[in-house]
Amino acid sequence: MFPFAMIVSQKAMAHEVRSAMPNAPTVAPAAPLRGVRRPRVRQVRTALAASLHRAADAVAPTPACSPAR
Repeated sequence: MFPFAMIVSQKAMAHEVRSAMPNAPTVAPAAPLRGVRRPRVRQVRTALAASLHRAADAVAPTPACSPAR
């Protein structure tokens, strides 16, 4: 198995070296999608955390006594 992996990795490295040459073909960057909004993960996470904190405060029992030191 090891010799096969070495051959495959050598071919892959040779391909990478050839693609870095000055006259190598280039790939155009992908066009941005217009009209499609990306998910705002951070805003959703923040809103969810705030909602959970409010729910926890609403459900939390009131302390009956203070802790002893």
